[in-house]
Amino acid sequence: MKTFVGIDLGSTTTKAVLLDENSAVIGRGITNSRSNYATAARVASEEARIDGRFTLFRRALGKGSLGGHLDEFLSALERAFRLEQFLEQLVDLEETCRTQVKGERFAKVENGVKQALTEVFIRLREEAPSLYAPGAKRKSDFFRDIAGSRYHSHAEDVARAAGLPYELLLNVYDKSIIDVENRPPAGGLSDKFRRALARVLATEDKGLTQDADDVQATIEASLGIDLEESYLVGTGYGRVTLPFSKEHIRSEILCHGLGAHMMYPKTRTVLDIGGQDTKGIQVDENGIVANFQMNDRCAAGCGRYLGYIADEMNMGLHELGPLAMKSDRPARINSTCTVFAGAELRDRLSLGEKREDILAGLHRAIILRAISIISRSGGVTDEFTFTGGVAKNEAAVRELRKLIKENYGEVTININPDSIYTGALGASEFARRAYEGGARPEAST
Repeated sequence: MKTFVGIDLGSTTTKAVLLDENSAVIGRGITNSRSNYATAARVASEEARIDGRFTLFRRALGKGSLGGHLDEFLSALERAFRLEQFLEQLVDLEETCRTQVKGERFAKVENGVKQALTEVFIRLREEAPSLYAPGAKRKSDFFRDIAGSRYHSHAEDVARAAGLPYELLLNVYDKSIIDVENRPPAGGLSDKFRRALARVLATEDKGLTQDADDVQATIEASLGIDLEESYLVGTGYGRVTLPFSKEHIRSEILCHGLGAHMMYPKTRTVLDIGGQDTKGIQVDENGIVANFQMNDRCAAGCGRYLGYIADEMNMGLHELGPLAMKSDRPARINSTCTVFAGAELRDRLSLGEKREDILAGLHRAIILRAISIISRSGGVTDEFTFTGGVAKNEAAVRELRKLIKENYGEVTININPDSIYTGALGASEFARRAYEGGARPEAST
């Protein structure tokens, strides 16, 4: 099967989309952007291929006897696959941690630290299945976030029991996780899928797996389908760092405009709020960019700004929106400058203002800035599409709806659950069109 890959290398996350020859999305993948951008591109692309395999599984198994159990079975298979990935990376992390136990600092406690590491990783492996059990909630799906929080918790207990300084175990982890994160997960995908399937067939309810032989044969046949990477296009904040020739790179503006058009063909105005910039884009009936405006000079009012606020308030980024939604008296925020945000935030908290009111005011200030950028690009015409990571923030969406209505009246506003992939979607379509036009690949993830 010929596939076409689009990679959006953002300042915070890197996204990939896999298209087939008919412009249908086969798979999507996302990972943390790293200092090693080439690795981030490879990991996101591999995640898209993994998702593509599940698309093929769904298509093939949908014709079989699983019937009403299909969604349940695929969910179980994905959990088992992610568990296999996690366990594999734990092995890498443990081996890397052990290589850090050397030098004068560890001279007197080397054996003790290594024994402590053994105990920590035994605990991590023992609890791993519970992290991927049905209904389990994780604050993140990224290995670094999951492993980091659990490692710190166990390391503190183990260090105390062994009479070791906790800082030694923490130092070993901090030095190791960067190396592990900058290496794509080892091992073949097909082997991991097979181990995951064996785990499901051994542990899941027999109602899901009563036709185990047929299911196994179908999965094996689907794994045999070659997802040929025919052409690739990169875009995003870090696109100039990608190891691709210029023929394989498109601007974020073009990719977000085309991606929004593919999601919603009647779209004429696109707002993208990413980690480092905000873009107001006008597109024609073919998704071609007619005009655009961007924020200038700094990341004020972008995703990085929200990340800074989350850090100041000792909250997760995902918690900002829900808390802001509880406000009925948004504070009037004077600046969306990241430099001054912390001081203003602390002043308002010291004066007794509610956190939810401050956050609601911050979200409104961000969207006011975005509306100004949209206005300079040509305003809102016909359908409007909101893309980028901030489109998943419910408080930002609420303020956007209010301000669009106040300034432009009743307008259709599209917010796709997969809006974070809009740039990668546009890039993958550019890849498909380039191949269709006779271009041939010179770059690969």
